[in-house]
Amino acid sequence: MKSDTKPDVCVVGLGYIGLPTAAIVARAGCRVKGVDVAPKVVETVNQGAIHIEEVDLDGLVQGVVARGLLRAATEVAPADIFIIAVPTPFDANHAPDISHVLAAGEAIAGVLKPGDTVILESTSPVGTTEALRDLIARRRPDLKCPGLTSDIPDLSIAYCPERVLPGRILEELTNNDRSIGGITPRCARKALSFYKLFVRGTCVVTDSRSAEMTKLVENAYRDVNIAFANELSIVADTMGLDVWEVIRLANRHPRVNILTPGPGVGGHCIAVDPWFIVHGAPEQTPLIRTARGVNDGKIHHVIARAEELIEANPGAQIACLGLAFKANIDDFRESPARLVAVTLARKYGSRIKVVEPYASELPKEFAGTEAELIDIDTALEQVAAMTQSVIHICCNADAPPNSNQDAIEEAVAGLGKMIDARKGFVATQRKIAHAQRNSNLQAVDFGCLGKDPMGSADLRVVGS
Repeated sequence: MKSDTKPDVCVVGLGYIGLPTAAIVARAGCRVKGVDVAPKVVETVNQGAIHIEEVDLDGLVQGVVARGLLRAATEVAPADIFIIAVPTPFDANHAPDISHVLAAGEAIAGVLKPGDTVILESTSPVGTTEALRDLIARRRPDLKCPGLTSDIPDLSIAYCPERVLPGRILEELTNNDRSIGGITPRCARKALSFYKLFVRGTCVVTDSRSAEMTKLVENAYRDVNIAFANELSIVADTMGLDVWEVIRLANRHPRVNILTPGPGVGGHCIAVDPWFIVHGAPEQTPLIRTARGVNDGKIHHVIARAEELIEANPGAQIACLGLAFKANIDDFRESPARLVAVTLARKYGSRIKVVEPYASELPKEFAGTEAELIDIDTALEQVAAMTQSVIHICCNADAPPNSNQDAIEEAVAGLGKMIDARKGFVATQRKIAHAQRNSNLQAVDFGCLGKDPMGSADLRVVGS
């Protein structure tokens, strides 16, 4: 029976997925309590502000907080719907770590009541939703849990992963299709009725294990395809071919769609999730494991080529532009650009200058390197003022796909395009042209330019 009463919702985890989800649910008219272990995050949200960078999120959070529909706290409280959106990293051996999910389950268990629905959104290895159910059953033996009772269960427990691209999260949380996996069909239907409050895309119900695997498969599929493009770029580099020309021509085939190579794969999805499948079936996943190795190896290929150029310009100052794994976000997780920059900083020390408008200080791994965080204007002024010996390592760019040493104008145009695309990079084409006139700039393409389709940072080296 349909009810016009909107449920009270508790979102556990106010990160890159949790906070946008909480805000969108609040916009739909639900009273939402966001829970985070970081007091600073809670304080920021309750002020109607945000602690992450995402298009249009600041205005949305400000509005729902002002209307009294969203508030944050460090402790969970009773609600009708509980959404868990916490990190699921892997350890040094690439084994998934679901401790944050289980900790959230522990916190929720104490306030559950009959009729409540618990939804896990964190990307998780197959079986995590059932593990969450088992934990709740142990902590609350007074409640009948789905799949563990022959009676009508007191709770509904489901898994519903997000499918979003940073920079488009609000739009895609609303418009993308969703896979909703219940521990039982009844659980799936309960979760479906909730998502229909704010999702315009098609919601497809299934079981929880299939939904968990679907999320992992989506990202592993993309990782494998990116690995082909990245391996191709290395092959082309070795053979002296223009990888962009090869891809452009090959993609004219009606059934070929080679992706754009990049310096690796970044972010907390594609660079992480394939390992969850490998961990669950290590003997059956040679292709997925190899793709991870290819994409991680591409980062080191880029570093090696960058070092070659730097060694050819002794004493040159080096500017690394961007640490995030894609443009217009402040997410540095698993970022190839970050690894490139810190590796060069550890080797070349104070010669390294880092430009990242979404950072107030360099990440902790830069400690002791003497690398310096500067703004783009300072970097470009140094380009113009230095003794014609400045190297730019420009990340997160839609750089022009050229490999010709004499294509200086295209390289400068590409640099300008990158600067225009990133919030905070406000230098003008005039300044770039001035830097070119006062430096002996050369464009160097070693088959690692471009931005892969999941948004890994682009790397371009332009030096003297």
